[in-house]
Amino acid sequence: MTFTFWYYPILFLTAFIAGLVDSIAGGGGIITLPVMLSLGFPPHIALGTNKFQASFGSYTASYYYIKKEVVILKECIAGIVFTIIGSAIGTWTVTQVSSDVLKYIIPILLVGIIIYSFIKTNLGETDRQARMKAMVFYFTGGLGLGFYDGFFGPGVGSFWAIAFVIGLGYNLKKATGYTKVMNFTSNVVSLVIFIIGGYVIFTAGIVMAVGQIAGARIGADLVIKRGSKFIRPIFITIVILTTVKILYERFF
Repeated sequence: MTFTFWYYPILFLTAFIAGLVDSIAGGGGIITLPVMLSLGFPPHIALGTNKFQASFGSYTASYYYIKKEVVILKECIAGIVFTIIGSAIGTWTVTQVSSDVLKYIIPILLVGIIIYSFIKTNLGETDRQARMKAMVFYFTGGLGLGFYDGFFGPGVGSFWAIAFVIGLGYNLKKATGYTKVMNFTSNVVSLVIFIIGGYVIFTAGIVMAVGQIAGARIGADLVIKRGSKFIRPIFITIVILTTVKILYERFF
């Protein structure tokens, strides 16, 4: 496809906003993908280039959370390993079968998260007793959500965050930090496959990557300074928007 100069400022600004939002509550893809498609990116190119730029944002946020000791990397090595496996299997599987069934199931699960978030008004405000052993959590979460991210993807950040809150008892700030590490892991696995397939436009991806890095850095800093009460309304908003986007694509 052919780019004109004015595409690049649009892509940079879009990626900046997406990186900011994604580092706080996930869901950056619901901002970047519609813009890329409206600019004429073919769907598979949009997905590949989006993974490229999103990887920089998720890395930046992950690095900052680790640096500020919100995330202890050695505690989630098992999660990284199982997410790599799950994501690789999911990405391969999506090339073999249709993902249409998930477009019906996933909105139901997202609505469940919305309802749970409103019922639990103190969701993720403080650390709680873990309900699962860490290895069991990372085995099931890494394989399951890693597979889902490689196979379909929308809402995976929300699923990881709520899983960390419920399964390991993390507060929402800590859950957000660990979620970005898992997101970065599955992003890289999918990105490698997209690059091999030739589905990445690097000039556009690099411009967006710069925006992602800037947005993710600011967003992660806001999370650390303002904590769980700041994240909660943004988290719920992103889950609602993701649900609406999937339902719209499915039925309209």
